[in-house]
Amino acid sequence: MENHKGSVTAGKAIRCKAAVSRNPGEALVIEEIEVEPPKSWEVRVKILCTSLCHTDITFWKMSTGPFAIFPRIFGHEAVGVVESVGEHVKEVQEGDLVLPVFHPNCRECRDCKSQKGNGCSAFGYRLNPDMPRDATSRFKGMNGEVLHHFLFVSSFTEYTVVDVAHVVKISSDIPVDKACLLSCGVSTGIGAAWKVADIEAGSTVAIFGLGAVGLAVAEGARLRGASKIIGVDLNPEKFEIGKAFGVTDFINPETCGERKVSEVIKEMTDGGADYCFECIGLASLMEDAFNSNREGWGKTVILGVEMHGTPLALNTYLLLRGRSVTGCLFGGFKPKSDIPLLAEKYLDKELNLDGFISHEVSFQDINKAFELLLQGKSLRCIIWMDN
Repeated sequence: MENHKGSVTAGKAIRCKAAVSRNPGEALVIEEIEVEPPKSWEVRVKILCTSLCHTDITFWKMSTGPFAIFPRIFGHEAVGVVESVGEHVKEVQEGDLVLPVFHPNCRECRDCKSQKGNGCSAFGYRLNPDMPRDATSRFKGMNGEVLHHFLFVSSFTEYTVVDVAHVVKISSDIPVDKACLLSCGVSTGIGAAWKVADIEAGSTVAIFGLGAVGLAVAEGARLRGASKIIGVDLNPEKFEIGKAFGVTDFINPETCGERKVSEVIKEMTDGGADYCFECIGLASLMEDAFNSNREGWGKTVILGVEMHGTPLALNTYLLLRGRSVTGCLFGGFKPKSDIPLLAEKYLDKELNLDGFISHEVSFQDINKAFELLLQGKSLRCIIWMDN
């Protein structure tokens, strides 16, 4: 495709390539689409690279229910350059390096101004399939067909339009493939360790699920000085991978015999882990994590999204004895203020981002990224738009 310049294309529709998902579970199709110019409070971004997250896979597989919406452009972990902005946009301009993020941060509402959480009451948690303000799409097929957005980002396209509340400006010093990681999974895991759990030096930590989010939790715990970081996963290869992120011990539930994982963790931590993290999205694992916590102060943080509608059953007596459980989105981070700090820590050689990138493919081979993740072979596969 022609390398468009903002001065030429601002205010006009852009034709570009996108990987369109037309039916659940089917391979994405590279098509030419039309991307409308940004409206007020919106930013049009030229995507430099993107990556694939399990959340994309989850919604891509959905064949029924209110969230099974097709045709659609998936992708919500990416980095790009501002091509043009709509009216009232002041915080970014043409040429800025930005991350589009699914979690809103308007900076003006009561929630955004509060230090108690990272919600945004101006936008809430609506899973609108298109733009958040007017609920319409900025994508069209060449026959005029509406193509829907995904999680307010839609990065599997050469150009996308994102609300300014979902845009984070970052330093151009950070390599773009590393920056890409900060727009979802890595920030979620590190934030859960730092903001939600607030792990202190010498703590014991158990992480259920060593995918990219779980390993990011481990990285956050390592940087906080945790004395023991236990990884729980069915894939034994994850232990060697996890060591680079601070994992000190590994439990494969299939090798525990008749013993419960919680019993093994309690034995390893002299009564239970100070902090447990569930990073898969299964109610049964959430219960295991809670039961693995130490009485008196053990804290369980739930990061996985339970998509089966299974309720969480907890022994209330254990709650009375001081254990607690909490959930979080985006690791409790406020995207516009916290993501730039992570970029700084990477540039200061404190934060390990390189280890998360297991594969790289060109945009034309985007379906290969799906195959690798479905086979459990990748952590994060960087998808380069221009390669």
